[in-house]
Amino acid sequence: MVSAADRTKRSVVTSVWLEGKASRGRKAEQPSGLDRDKITAVTVRLLDAEGLAKFSMRRLAAEMGVTAMSVYWYVDTKDDLLELALDSVFGEMRLPDRGQERAEWRDQLRELAAAYRALLISHPWVSSLIGTYLNIGPHSLAFSGTVQRIIRNTGLPLNWQAAGMSAVFQFVYGYGTVEGQFRKRCSDAGMTMDAFYADAMGATRTMPEVEELFQEAEQLMEARGGDTVEEMLDRDFDHGLELLIAGIETMVARA
Repeated sequence: MVSAADRTKRSVVTSVWLEGKASRGRKAEQPSGLDRDKITAVTVRLLDAEGLAKFSMRRLAAEMGVTAMSVYWYVDTKDDLLELALDSVFGEMRLPDRGQERAEWRDQLRELAAAYRALLISHPWVSSLIGTYLNIGPHSLAFSGTVQRIIRNTGLPLNWQAAGMSAVFQFVYGYGTVEGQFRKRCSDAGMTMDAFYADAMGATRTMPEVEELFQEAEQLMEARGGDTVEEMLDRDFDHGLELLIAGIETMVARA
């Protein structure tokens, strides 16, 4: 356990995984009944329920029925704990078996993109932590490695593969982030997505300054199809991903 002063003297480029603290075992003087996996699991549950802004080590300790100092025996800082939680939820994704990745890269890409979208929706707090931390835990690295292998199997030239990864998974990140926040807003308001959407559309329909834009939007939505917001979200995601796959195929053909 480090002192409170030491917790504020961390390097700009740091990680719980780089500093050798991710697998720290329990010492004799540490409180019994706790372990890092349990603390991480409760952290994820609190972040899901209350969001990142309300999370604190004191809140976590109160949820577990222990003192904040007891938690600090297992993690040195809040940042360390958030990074552990981030890697933990990456472990929820089902990754394709390495032996099967060459079977059909398009199907593998669709499956992995859908899993990543589901992760961002299930845990809206994840979006703001990606990029905040190095995100080099074992589950995160397994995901990154799978992405690289699938993109490599597309046949894209090596100098295009990084762009291919960014195009697909930045799209999924953006889509999943916005969708996750929208779903959370609806939940916080105690409304279904369809009811919230109808309410929002009804409010904006009366604004004269957006009348022309609204009419065009309605035409797009009618052409898009789907009877519910859920169906529209799924269809837009699938179509966007197919556009990206088609783009990869085009670049492979050109090469």
